[in-house]
Amino acid sequence: PADFVALLPPEVSSRIFSDLDVESLCHAAVTCKGWHRVIESNDHLWRHHCLSVRAVCQREIDCDRGNGYSWKITLLRNYWKSKVKQEWLSGKYSNIPSQNSLPEKSMYPMDVDTWGEILEAELER
Repeated sequence: PADFVALLPPEVSSRIFSDLDVESLCHAAVTCKGWHRVIESNDHLWRHHCLSVRAVCQREIDCDRGNGYSWKITLLRNYWKSKVKQEWLSGKYSNIPSQNSLPEKSMYPMDVDTWGEILEAELER
């Protein structure tokens, strides 16, 4: 079977891939060499998701972009951090009785400024 991405105009392929979430986009990028080329070379795909993550990790995203990281690398560096940070900031872990009650992905390496934001949110609750 032919690779449909290779048969389509680049704008159409890009539009199809733009509907994928971050995890699906990463999986699609390793499906085959053709898909990898299309996805990896399309900064717009990564930028869109990166800007969504920026809603939670503005300081981190701006810092990475300022340091010259590509949209893709910036997204990959901050995606899981944004998920965990959002859960902490929303109060999901405010009343956890012990560390054993935390889900596996609740801890993620975060810098002191991020922990400061989380602690400030806890103090405001």
